[in-house]
Amino acid sequence: MSDHSTVASSLTTLEKNEQAPPYYATHACTFCGRNRSSSEDTLPIQSKRQRVTVPPYSTRASSVNAENFHDFLGQDILKTIEARIDSLSPELRELSLDIWEHPEVAYEERHAHDVLTKFMSSQGFTVTPHYLGLETAWKAIYSRGGKNGRVIGINSEMDALPGIGHACGHNLIAVSGVAVAVALKAAMETHDISGTIILLGTPAEEHGGGKIKLLERGAYKEMNVCIMSHPSPGPANTALVAPWLALQPLEVEFFGHGAHAAYSPWEAQNALDAAFLAYSNVSVLRQQLKPTYRVHGIVSGKDWEPNIIPDYAKMRWIIRAPTWAELEGLRARITNCFEAAALATSCKCKIILGDGYYDVRENDVLEFCKFIEEQFGMNADSSSQTIPASTDFGNVTYALPCITPTYNIPTKPNGSNHTPQFAESAKDPAAHKVAMTASKGLAATALRVLQDEEFYQRVVKSFEGERA
Repeated sequence: MSDHSTVASSLTTLEKNEQAPPYYATHACTFCGRNRSSSEDTLPIQSKRQRVTVPPYSTRASSVNAENFHDFLGQDILKTIEARIDSLSPELRELSLDIWEHPEVAYEERHAHDVLTKFMSSQGFTVTPHYLGLETAWKAIYSRGGKNGRVIGINSEMDALPGIGHACGHNLIAVSGVAVAVALKAAMETHDISGTIILLGTPAEEHGGGKIKLLERGAYKEMNVCIMSHPSPGPANTALVAPWLALQPLEVEFFGHGAHAAYSPWEAQNALDAAFLAYSNVSVLRQQLKPTYRVHGIVSGKDWEPNIIPDYAKMRWIIRAPTWAELEGLRARITNCFEAAALATSCKCKIILGDGYYDVRENDVLEFCKFIEEQFGMNADSSSQTIPASTDFGNVTYALPCITPTYNIPTKPNGSNHTPQFAESAKDPAAHKVAMTASKGLAATALRVLQDEEFYQRVVKSFEGERA
C-alpha cells in the first residue's frame, strides 16, 4: 500500500455527510485492495474530488426479457455473434494461457500489453499502446457508419497477484473483453450496423486503480455504455449480476522511541504495542459492525529484535461497506481505533488513505441474465444482495451506465478467488468455455444498445434514476 493521499494523525477534515461518491478520487481489487506508489497522488483527498450526485438504480431489473432480445436482434445477428466467438475461441484460449503463464502485477503487465495489442491489430482494430500515459494501458477502437452510432466500451483486465499469479482470473477477463469486441465487430460488418467499439486494456485492478486513472484522464468520456465480466467460484454454469462493495485501503504508521527492553524499557514508546492495541480496538469494534461490513488488516515492521522495543510499526487495512456513504462513516470509526492506540502508548500516528473503490452500480436495463439463460443455457440471476468483493470498475459505474456479470468456473474446495487453487482453475479449459459463453451474452447486450434507440433511452433513464 502506498501514500497516494496523506492525512496526518486524524481524518477530522474529511467530509462527513456525502450522499454519493465523486467520479474521480481514488485506488485498490476485485477481491483485495492494495495500492501502488505514485508521485502525482499526493494531494489531500478533498482536493482531488469533484462533487457529483448520481441517483441510485432500482434494486432489480424488470424491463428487459429474453423475448425482447430475440425479437429485436433476430437469430441471424445472434448466430453471427456466436459463430465468431466459437471460431476465435481456440486462439483466445492460447492467448489466455500465454497471459496466465506470464503473470505480471500492477502496472507491470508489459507482456500482456504487447500480446493483446498485437492480437487486436490483427483483428482490424486501430490500437493505441501505452494509452494516456500509462505504460501498460492500451486502447483498441473500431468504428462503422461515421459518428452517427453509439459507443460501446469494454474492459480487459490483465494484472496478476504477487506470488500466486492469476488467482483472480484476469487472464479470462482479458480474452473475454477481446471476444466481445471482435464479435461485435463481426456483427456490425455482417449486418451493416453503425457504432463504435472501444476496448480498453486496463492495468492494475488488484492494486493501483488502473480504471480510476483512465477515468480521470478521459478514457471513458466517449462511451455510452461500458461492459465487462469476472470469473468467480460457485455452482456450475451460473452467472450473477449484483452490486459490489465499496472499498477503502488505509496505511497506518506508528512512530515511537526505541530502548533496551530489559535495561531501560521506561525510556521507550512502543510502536508495536500501539499496533497491537489498534488491532484489538478494531476487533472489539467488530461486535458493533453490520454483517455487510468488512475490516481486515496486517502488521509489519523493520529491524525488529525481541530485546529492542520497536520504535516503528506499520499496518495495512482494507475497509468495505455496501455503499461509499456507509464506508465513510465506518472509516471514521476505524481511524478512531488507530488514534486511540497512539494516544495510549504515547506514539505518533500517521494515517494514509489509499484510493477508494466505489460500490458497483449495475444498470438494471442492461441486465443480460434472462437472455443468456434462454439463448445459451446458462443459469443466471440478478440480485440486490451485494457481492462481498470490490473493483475499480465501481468508479466507472458512477460515470456511465455499466454492467459486470460474474460467471462461475469450476473450482476446488476452499479454492475461491485469491488462492493458488483458483489460479489453477483459471487456466482450465472449462473455465475458458464459460468465459466465452458469458462473452456472447455481453456482446448481444451491447449490440442491442447500438441498434435499439428505445432500449438505449431506457438504459439512460435507469442511470439517471428515472423510471421508463
